[in-house]
Amino acid sequence: MSYVEMPGAKVPIRMWADPASVEEGAMQQLRNVATLPWIKGLAVMPDVHYGKGATVGSVIAMHGAVCPAAVGVDIGCGMSAVKTSLTANDLPGDLSRLRSKIEQAIPVGRGMHDDAVDPGRMHGFATAGWDDFWGRFDGVADSVKFRQERATKQMGTLGSGNHFIEFCLDETGSVWLMLHSGSRNIGKELADHHIGVAQKLPHNQGLVDRDLAVFIADTPQMAAYRNDLFWAQEYAQYNRAIMMGLFQDVVRKEFKKAKVTFDPVISCHHNYVAEERYDGMDLLVTRKGAIRAGSGDHGIIPGSMGTGSYIVKGLGNAASFNSASHGAGRKMSRNAAKRRFSTRDLEEQTRGVECRKDSGVVDEIPAAYKPIEQVIDQQRDLVQVVAKLKQVICVKG
Repeated sequence: MSYVEMPGAKVPIRMWADPASVEEGAMQQLRNVATLPWIKGLAVMPDVHYGKGATVGSVIAMHGAVCPAAVGVDIGCGMSAVKTSLTANDLPGDLSRLRSKIEQAIPVGRGMHDDAVDPGRMHGFATAGWDDFWGRFDGVADSVKFRQERATKQMGTLGSGNHFIEFCLDETGSVWLMLHSGSRNIGKELADHHIGVAQKLPHNQGLVDRDLAVFIADTPQMAAYRNDLFWAQEYAQYNRAIMMGLFQDVVRKEFKKAKVTFDPVISCHHNYVAEERYDGMDLLVTRKGAIRAGSGDHGIIPGSMGTGSYIVKGLGNAASFNSASHGAGRKMSRNAAKRRFSTRDLEEQTRGVECRKDSGVVDEIPAAYKPIEQVIDQQRDLVQVVAKLKQVICVKG
């Protein structure tokens, strides 16, 4: 499918989703974004749905400005995946012990490590830049300085909501490890702080939606936000890398005889800002629920906890600002899912997956999400599928 172009005040709205299937609240958010004076382009992914200020599943390109709510509060949230030398034949019939070992190694929900993880003691972890990264914490917003101890102990933890850790099989029977998480509480604290600052700036007072408040280039507020934003994106990347290291350690111990080896890890943000150049202009490209899909870029597009995921390679479509969807995308809110579905429904829809099947994760039931196959089909001009994965274990917070 190529995109459908809808009219917008300042720029057209390029949609890789069927406009008729997008709820009116999300469509209005897209129209609102298209009114921003600094906007140079807007691309809408097939997993688009209503968010705070800007929709999830949108790519917003601006010149000389950036909107913190268009990044989202989980700065740097994204995915990591790695193919292993294990196959389906190596797995035990009962996967509950393996799931338990993963949960013991990686805190989930609001949990954190008792002591900060020392990456120097992790197998194969590249520690270059680690000390410099934490040294730069002194330069982030004063409002979060007291959070440093919590931030160090949350490094290498999952969180809750739609974050997950999975054991997957591809169509050839090879085992993959996959996880989804972001910058944990410290990223949210920084996002909330800067959104509050932006909303009070004079140039944002006439906006159609106060949640679309922006920072302008060459101002102290923009400089402070960029500093904290890029630090939080790095935190998220380290967080996933440490979790993946802990995950691989569990696999090595549980499958000692197999002497497991791992391919290079694929990792991608899907809530972030990047400096990119299009049509001779330097732009700040905000992807909120979207991955970079430049030519040859590997990416990960997950479905729900009972369906499966895709490893993809970008096709470099400039019309989408080299982007693709970040997942299946919700088709109903968490509260609506809780009202509509029961734990029995969850058990039915996650049959064959070793995972939580209690009321605490009913809002993550597969039926609350759009069909992942349809989402992939709508972006055939953005990515090509490299591998299709199906989870056999799914750890949720």
